[in-house]
Amino acid sequence: MNIHEYQGKQVLAKYGVAVLKGGVAYTPDEAVQVAKELGGPVWVVKSQIHAGGRGAGRFKNDPNGKGGVRVVKSIDEVKSNVDQMLGQILVTKQTGPAGKEVKRVYIEQGCDIKRELYLSMLVDRATCRVTIVASTEGGMEIEEVAHSHPEKILKVAIDPVEGFQQYHGRQIAFGLGLEGKQVNTAVKFIGALYKAFMDLDCSIVEINPLVVTGAGELIALDAKVNFDDNALFRHKDIEELRDESEEDPAELEAARHSLNYIKLDGQIGCMVNGAGLAMATMDIIKLYGAEPANFLDVGGGATKERVTTAFKLILSDPNVEGILVNIFGGIMRCDVIAEGVVAAAREVSLNVPLVVRLEGTNVELGKKIMAQSGLPIIAADNLADAAEKVVKAVKEAA
Repeated sequence: MNIHEYQGKQVLAKYGVAVLKGGVAYTPDEAVQVAKELGGPVWVVKSQIHAGGRGAGRFKNDPNGKGGVRVVKSIDEVKSNVDQMLGQILVTKQTGPAGKEVKRVYIEQGCDIKRELYLSMLVDRATCRVTIVASTEGGMEIEEVAHSHPEKILKVAIDPVEGFQQYHGRQIAFGLGLEGKQVNTAVKFIGALYKAFMDLDCSIVEINPLVVTGAGELIALDAKVNFDDNALFRHKDIEELRDESEEDPAELEAARHSLNYIKLDGQIGCMVNGAGLAMATMDIIKLYGAEPANFLDVGGGATKERVTTAFKLILSDPNVEGILVNIFGGIMRCDVIAEGVVAAAREVSLNVPLVVRLEGTNVELGKKIMAQSGLPIIAADNLADAAEKVVKAVKEAA
């Protein structure tokens, strides 16, 4: 689960992470009030959307204008810039061309920036440990730094038994070129970040940039905080921070029915049981010359109703030109899948090619249900056969 920058800062501040004072606003007048309370003479107006690269992004109504993060020096400028942002579509590298609507802004104090650094904490699957990632190249996309200057990326893995220790913090601080009192400040800063990460079941905490001020202080100038969805039942206060308007409606509907669904840009809709099989299905669709329209894992214990919902989700995407259902029945029975597919196809008036590959528990019964349905369902013997048939069917229908 993602949250907005201002929410991330509020959460981290409770753990002792240094952030600047600021306030959220939903109207220009609210922004003016926040700016007056903060005092001047410099403020930063930040668009709040669930995407990075806001400063370098551009608004659709003014593609050659300023980005989504602006430094202003008067109350009038605060109001005019907020007025220009709210209700507009901000396009960044992470939003894609569709962009996201700015529904709120964050007004923050100005800052005397001497250096910009990068600091994050994430779960490294290679080491199976929480890992601190840091770089002297703050304010830039870390992926670009890793590609162009991998030697400038510093990583420190934390042993889960030992936990964060001061020497971890000092290693990062020295690697970032911090000196004197800044080293101890950095150790405390990183320690606070680690405690927040562990206490709240985060999947990533990213500070970019982490700035060194003219006075030598370390401040989180930005904050990206993501949480493990599977642990939200332990953090009702965090779950309340969720902004569903920033999420894909289809993915939200899928979550309500315990479906794992992610929309993609292709034309072949996929419904599979098991994440690994779903990935293999997507790969083989590409191998046969098409692109998957989604990742959809119905899980091992799906009901007829859940399968019907999954089918409707796939067909809600106007880009879908064909559907491939690939089920290996273990816990999931093939007859349940077949009943769900038939029910959904009848309910939504199926008008695209449908290829179904079933194997496993009750497979013959599942095939019989589909054969007797009277629907134009194309049966497949194996995964390769299914992928070849759905791609061919889509091309012939075009």
